[in-house]
Amino acid sequence: MQSNTWAMICHLSGLVGYLGNGLGSIIAPLVVWLVKKDELPEVNDHGKEALNFNISVAIYGLILFVATIFTVGIGAILTLPLGFALVVFPVPIGNFIMPMPFAPPRPARILFE
Repeated sequence: MQSNTWAMICHLSGLVGYLGNGLGSIIAPLVVWLVKKDELPEVNDHGKEALNFNISVAIYGLILFVATIFTVGIGAILTLPLGFALVVFPVPIGNFIMPMPFAPPRPARILFE
């Protein structure tokens, strides 16, 4: 039961980024993963997946920010689906898919491994 709770915290901690400057969405899952990865193998998998997704979204956000500047605001239309993905994807994965013994792959992620 403890591993499911910590795995869920890995996924949902990405939402912390909305409270600050946006770096919390990467730092919070990283801290949870670094603290619990050796104790609980399930948290290791889920933490990597959550961190991978949040880094991917940060890269996409940076690209869209630059596109918005160069297109004088037209690129802002593309940021709405990204913002929606930031809110929608972590919550169901963190809450409803956690009984799974493996970390389900998230859509629109960059494979860093």
